[in-house]
Amino acid sequence: MTGAGEGELLARAALTRVLEPGDEHGGRWLREHGAVGLMGLLTGPEAGSEAPAGVGPERLAGYRRRAALADPRRDLEQAAAAGGRFVFPGSAEWPTQLDDLGDARPVGLWLRGRPNLRTWALRSVAVVGARACTPYGAHMAQTLAAGLAERGWVVVSGAAFGIDGAAHRGALAPSGATAAVLACGVDVAYPRGHSGLLDRIAGQGLILGELPPGSHPTPSRFVLRNRVIAALTRGTVVVEAAHRSGSLVTARRAQQLGRITMGIPGPATSALSAGVHELLRGEAALVTDAAEVVELVGAMGELAPERRGPVLARDLLDRDTVRVLEALPAGRPADAAEVALASGTGTDEVIGRLYELHSLGFVERQGDGWQLSRHTAGGDTQTRSARRGGR
Repeated sequence: MTGAGEGELLARAALTRVLEPGDEHGGRWLREHGAVGLMGLLTGPEAGSEAPAGVGPERLAGYRRRAALADPRRDLEQAAAAGGRFVFPGSAEWPTQLDDLGDARPVGLWLRGRPNLRTWALRSVAVVGARACTPYGAHMAQTLAAGLAERGWVVVSGAAFGIDGAAHRGALAPSGATAAVLACGVDVAYPRGHSGLLDRIAGQGLILGELPPGSHPTPSRFVLRNRVIAALTRGTVVVEAAHRSGSLVTARRAQQLGRITMGIPGPATSALSAGVHELLRGEAALVTDAAEVVELVGAMGELAPERRGPVLARDLLDRDTVRVLEALPAGRPADAAEVALASGTGTDEVIGRLYELHSLGFVERQGDGWQLSRHTAGGDTQTRSARRGGR
């Protein structure tokens, strides 16, 4: 890259060392002056007179100190040595849905991994949740992510312990696609316990973040990282989350951006599901598996299968035949006249229905009477018990 393109690349790479993620004051300044112009202001003597509204002398001095120390060529070389690259607004790989963040849009993104971020982001879903998750939550996140990956969707999460890690592993298991959005440099293994997982993601998928090589995470960077997850994806699924969980920040930001938000319910008594249930009481949609997620975020016609219980043999009988079947007493035979009286049907019609039920195995002939067959009697007894319990 040469000329103006190289100037934009170097300026934006340098600005990732100057502006913190989500800095809207700096973002507005960047929008007004452009990356090259802003770096010129910050490294020149006239920066003080060009500061945007809301930026005081101390913050401006901090910007200028950082700008003086930035070495974008070194950062780009360090990223390349780790198998990384840098993309920014206007470059071919930039996912334009991030522009929905306005002045809080990332200055650029550092990447590790071979896939094209812009292409992957077009068909992606965020799966997020609690770090201290339950076995149920980990199972649901892993199963959900595996199902999404098998359907050709990219699973995006934050590589944290708990739900995030389970989601990444679930997507990787069927050789699926997953992307981790970090709150540190993409060459930094954080959390350390996930260094092996991050290497697998980099080899099979993508690792991305706003911060330049070598940068370490802070609590505020984790929170601000969530806006990238929300904006990058078509929808966000929260698997488990307490009332103050950071994953709820992702979901609420997704709602603000007009993305689809979803939640997987847990036990009503679980504090780790309380935040999810609060989302579900609002605008979030309840989902239980990958098919239901795809129905919400996918193309027209990608419908989840109809949910219903098992079909029983008696479900296939017509209403009049069922009435005759239910009129037969349990444990003893009855003649056609008794069944006709109990069912409110004529004797001739009852005899025809009983022969039909006999051919299907529901009843047996006992001399001049009719009796429920053994398997039918067991089911009929359960049905009657259920009816009595419901009165």
